[in-house]
Amino acid sequence: MSQARPECLKGALQQGIETFLHVRFASAMRVCYAANVLEELAVHPQVRWVLRSQLLVTLLAGLVAGLTLGMNAAVSAVLGGGIAIASALAYAWRALRSARVAVDARRALNAQVLGEGYKFAVTLLLFSLVFTAYAALVPLPFFLAYAATIVVYWIALLRQR
Repeated sequence: MSQARPECLKGALQQGIETFLHVRFASAMRVCYAANVLEELAVHPQVRWVLRSQLLVTLLAGLVAGLTLGMNAAVSAVLGGGIAIASALAYAWRALRSARVAVDARRALNAQVLGEGYKFAVTLLLFSLVFTAYAALVPLPFFLAYAATIVVYWIALLRQR
């Protein structure tokens, strides 16, 4: 079995390091890395599902709006969905970053509250930016795409593995 291990894992074993705590081997990339480096960048599968689903809903809304109401409606729909995606990214970045190191319920709750604050701030900022910068905004597809993309969160709460 030690013959099949990559060289970096063999070296870690020879140095007496517990490999399952300190060194990981990514077989797809054929590379060893420190466990605390790439795992901090990993996104929870549920968050990936939400972001991917929001992107699909946004693109679908843009396509439908474009085919029925024209190019400005398509851009408006993509902007509406894009705001929801950007706010979801802001939430995940802030709330889940601290949640990994949270050792008690208070810190975990504070991380979630800060994440919601970031999400709200990003939403307000992007709404105001779109309203001031895009004069040809078509309101109905914009708000419908935003609402449909937000519904993905609710579906994620109901979704079971």
